Amino acid sequence: MDAQAPLTDPFARPITYLRVSVTDRCDFRCTYCMAEHMQFLPKRDLLTLEELDRLCSAFVGLGVRKLRVTGGEPLVRRNIMEFFRAMSRHLGAGLDEMTLTTNGSQLARFADELAECGVRRVNVSLDTLDKDRFSQITRWGRLPQVLEGIEAAKAAGLRVKINTVALKGFNEDELFPLIDWCAEHDHDLTFIEVMPMGEMGDAQRLDQYWALSELRDRLATRFTLTPLAERTGGPARYVRLEESGQKVGFITPLTHNFCESCNRVRVTCTGELFMCLGQEDRADLRAPLRASAEDDALRTAIREAIARKPKGHDFDYSRRHVSGRVSRYMSHTGG
Repeated sequence: MDAQAPLTDPFARPITYLRVSVTDRCDFRCTYCMAEHMQFLPKRDLLTLEELDRLCSAFVGLGVRKLRVTGGEPLVRRNIMEFFRAMSRHLGAGLDEMTLTTNGSQLARFADELAECGVRRVNVSLDTLDKDRFSQITRWGRLPQVLEGIEAAKAAGLRVKINTVALKGFNEDELFPLIDWCAEHDHDLTFIEVMPMGEMGDAQRLDQYWALSELRDRLATRFTLTPLAERTGGPARYVRLEESGQKVGFITPLTHNFCESCNRVRVTCTGELFMCLGQEDRADLRAPLRASAEDDALRTAIREAIARKPKGHDFDYSRRHVSGRVSRYMSHTGG
């Protein structure tokens, strides 16, 4: 095989999008993401910032065009801006875009620096605009701090997209208030179905699960929804709300399997490469990374892993039981 050939999986899908977790730690404890008393990884197991740079640079050299930095909460990683500054050298030189998914708690501190590093868009996880509900769902979070961070990001010139996990019985009554708030502040909005990850208990997952097909039907009682062909490199499908002109996305791993166009893989903060969010198969990239200062073995390990990328995940909530659940928490793999 040509050592310079771009990454392509067994189903002829080019792999152009890498999501890399820089830490499993977070300053929130969102109920659908992690346990309240998490046992975090020992620091020696985590890739150093220099190793993260080497790893991501190897992917860029193999054809990755979009890099999303995730966690845990990526901005709680010590000296994380060194990583952003280092990776910015690839923008316009192989890398088209570097983005960030965050809970927003640290954006007020780092928004200006992120913009200086070439970050143009950030995704902020926000499931409610109610202060008490926010404390309930995040356990440790404070809504005013997040709203301040979102304002700081906007002031720094970053485009903000709000990611909202649809949770039955929790934020159903906030559907239209969230839509209106995003319209007022010119934020895009994407709804996400809760996924069966981590040892949360099947009953809890089923109780939380709000199918986005139902949410979309509810939206259609007030708005005219026009499907958009636009894609941003991720799994979301978008519509335009004609009455307001807003763009709203839907990530539906359960009601609609989006795997046919999957172009992405995930790397954890320990160097595990997951070829699919909804499967347990993984590849160890930390070993070849630490075995040699040269990247030949690392690139070989990446190619061998991509050759095992499955056609799709097995998430399923049909017939009132959870199928395809994976044992790791979302914070382990990266949001």
